[in-house]
Amino acid sequence: MDAPTPSAPAPQAAVPAVPASPAPQAYPAQQALPAQQVLPAQQAWGRVRAGRRTADRLLILLCTAATFLGALVLGSILLMLIIEGLRGLSPALFTEVTPGPGSEGGGIANAILGSLVMTLIGIVVATPVGVLAGTYLAEYGRTSGLANLIRFLNDILLSAPSILIGLFVYTLMVRPMGGYSGWAGGVALAIIATPVIVRTTEDMLRLVPGALREAGAALGAPASIVIRQVTWRAAQSGIVTGILLALARIAGETAPLLFTALNNNSWFSPNLMGGVANLPVMIYQFALSPYENWRQLAWAGALLITATILGLSITARFFLRGVKAR
Repeated sequence: MDAPTPSAPAPQAAVPAVPASPAPQAYPAQQALPAQQVLPAQQAWGRVRAGRRTADRLLILLCTAATFLGALVLGSILLMLIIEGLRGLSPALFTEVTPGPGSEGGGIANAILGSLVMTLIGIVVATPVGVLAGTYLAEYGRTSGLANLIRFLNDILLSAPSILIGLFVYTLMVRPMGGYSGWAGGVALAIIATPVIVRTTEDMLRLVPGALREAGAALGAPASIVIRQVTWRAAQSGIVTGILLALARIAGETAPLLFTALNNNSWFSPNLMGGVANLPVMIYQFALSPYENWRQLAWAGALLITATILGLSITARFFLRGVKAR
């Protein structure tokens, strides 16, 4: 028998040829740039009509002039305040009480201490109320009807004239207590400071990322713990800034103290009952007096208040810069 003839191998499928990638385009080593390249913004500005360009330049000129005018007026006031206030600065200013009519010498030590006490009362009362109210608006109330109502009332109180607050506290405390007192003055200042702290606290808490709250909730912490341990700590610089701004806001208030604490030419009693000397009312009364010594003390007191408010504002900006850096 003949041996079996081996069968021919099956033909293989043809593989499509892969096109070769194009060779990279060769760029010249150096490419000459045009002598003057016109930017798209310049081309767009060139198509603006001449009248609009003139109006734009005129508006810039008016804004610049208004800025320099405001700075000139403010600088003149500060310069006059510094010159006149420095003349009245002396060691007796911080150690002696305010003098009587027509007397020489004297100081404003009782007014400085009275202002510090009433401002401290006001900020101590306003801080917990404002921080807690701002926390409720940012963390619990949010867009509820009650939260919107509180925000509306807070905005009204924020822009209300301080003399109305003084009249309110006069009716609420001074008349029932039978006389002026430092307590009434502190409550009036607290009412003025509270809306500032509420607004600032709410705004700062809203800036805290929601991921931090979610991380605390994922660990099983209740909302109160998350707020105290996470949210408040993240926004503490902003909250302190709001407290300092409120402190600067009430440091120079005069109208509410006229109806609550009035004034006193001697040291106030330890229970703060009766008239309590304070810098704003002292400046108001002494500046209108015919006595040169009183007017000089008024300039010195105004310089002290201005320096205090300026220092508080700079400190608040320092804390606010830390918030923005985060």
